[in-house]
Amino acid sequence: MDPVQLLRTAADRLDALAARTLPGDWRTSGLLATRPEVVAHLPDGSTEHVAEARAATGAWIAALSPALAAPLASWLRAAAAHQPVAPAAEAFARTLLARLP
Repeated sequence: MDPVQLLRTAADRLDALAARTLPGDWRTSGLLATRPEVVAHLPDGSTEHVAEARAATGAWIAALSPALAAPLASWLRAAAAHQPVAPAAEAFARTLLARLP
């Protein structure tokens, strides 16, 4: 598979995975027993505990595991070295920074 096709395939798979995962803005809301309580805030204003949607979210959590941290950081550094910065890289970085403590 050539690099362009590889990137497109990976992007398509991430889109498909996200489409079948509980949507919304996921936020931690304290502890549920001894585990973090993660609540999805949906566009219609309702909320749903992510744990209640485990079947739909397990693949998303596994796909975006900490194993992606190094490759994503490398991509951001590489994107930063090229001017102008790609809008997608900038949007990703802004979203990521908004989610990180």
